[in-house]
Amino acid sequence: MAHTEATKLYVVLPASGLRSTGAFATPRAEAFLSSAQPGADEVALSDGGAGRCRVVDSIGPDGAKLIEATPNEALALRGAQPSVRVVPVVRYSPAVTPRREVRAPVPSLASQVAPEPITVRVMSEAGDTPVAGAFVLAFTDLASGAGARAVTDGDGYAQLALDGPSVAVERLYVYPVTAYWTMRQVAITLTDGAEIRLHPIDLGHTDSLRHFYRNVADDAGQGVTVGIVDTGVTEHPDLVIDGGANTVVGEDDDDYGDNGDGHGTHVAGIVAARGAPPTGIRGVAPGVRLRSYRVYGQGQREATNFAVAKGIAQAVTDGCDLVNLSFGGGVPDPVISAAVEDARAGGSLCIAAAGDDGRGPVRFPAADELAVAVSALGRTGTFPDDAVAVEDIAAPPGNDEADFIGAYSNIGPQVDLTGPGVAVISTYPGGYTEITGTAMAAPAVTGVAARLLAGSPETLAAPRDAARSEAILALLLASARDMGFPDPLQGHGLPQPC
Repeated sequence: MAHTEATKLYVVLPASGLRSTGAFATPRAEAFLSSAQPGADEVALSDGGAGRCRVVDSIGPDGAKLIEATPNEALALRGAQPSVRVVPVVRYSPAVTPRREVRAPVPSLASQVAPEPITVRVMSEAGDTPVAGAFVLAFTDLASGAGARAVTDGDGYAQLALDGPSVAVERLYVYPVTAYWTMRQVAITLTDGAEIRLHPIDLGHTDSLRHFYRNVADDAGQGVTVGIVDTGVTEHPDLVIDGGANTVVGEDDDDYGDNGDGHGTHVAGIVAARGAPPTGIRGVAPGVRLRSYRVYGQGQREATNFAVAKGIAQAVTDGCDLVNLSFGGGVPDPVISAAVEDARAGGSLCIAAAGDDGRGPVRFPAADELAVAVSALGRTGTFPDDAVAVEDIAAPPGNDEADFIGAYSNIGPQVDLTGPGVAVISTYPGGYTEITGTAMAAPAVTGVAARLLAGSPETLAAPRDAARSEAILALLLASARDMGFPDPLQGHGLPQPC
């Protein structure tokens, strides 16, 4: 039928959970959800046929639907089917510390058409290898965001639109893609032709993750299945991926590899990397069965609530005991809440990143009462003195004065646990890199949960119901060690593997 107003995407849910078999299920809602299937041109909103919508995707034959409809049609559907919920599509981003961004040109260049750039070269610490693809940001006024940015070419050169050939720079940041630590310099004079040298990442280095969780044997976590709901996981020498799914509409269901972002690969390595220094790295629970659920489209930095919910549901169907959610959004969303609720009812536990808004409130889905919310713990001395992570050091210190909760980490009464998440070295497409964020802390806790579950055969073998997921959570919370921070920062503390 022709639409007189623009269509939007909505999610149609049963009264509870993702499927029409829950406690509040009605024959009418079950009949509608079962009849509304993708592929049909349009489906009637009610038996009387007053209004129609297009079904784009479905979570199982009788589960939640992704539909395309006008706002009026969505309202009509709610009236015609009072036992279903019709909610808008919302989007979620990876929970990593936001990179600073240049917001304005240098004031003296604002009216110039083609300013003479300052050229810098980014090199390895030894000065023998150019660093390609690194983001270079030079701020002449950090507060206003005035400055310039560039990406190094294959020979390590970057051209910055500054008022050269020599300029006072308040803050200089360099973000390499792999193999090197980030760099931060304060109050420098940057001159044309300057060379910037980066520290290489030593895979045997004790970062915050390996300080709190030492490398363990290959079989740690064996028997437990972990699902990474993220940007996909790429093939990597240190990772063994035992299948997965892609829940992005319009993409290949079997393409659960990296979407070009690398975030999910880094998260997966924190849980289950099986390499060993000096040629590889090891995760917290290398013996787990690792599965990838890609919910971000190719080249995209946002995932829809429907794709996330479908990914969680598929992970539970596939027998994942633990589901890692290293992303966050704003207001609570009933679609993902339904998925987390169904996971708990199915014996699985969702572990989520608290978010990275600089001590802001815990983001959703970590804020969901049935998810496990994780803040990010750091430790001085586990990264170079000139790494960007220096800016994440914040008061108050813990029982050990070297420990801190990252300045970027969200906090609040919803925080259940903390985990190492500052300058964590892990797997990445093409090698290894360090990333900071509660997105790194969550998989560290997921790895600990896997080892605790593997060490509790009775819980592992229990029927997959709410009692089982509650028992997994009980193991995790009981293991936590008080690190000396206020409860809103650390929750129960840092979980300890058996």
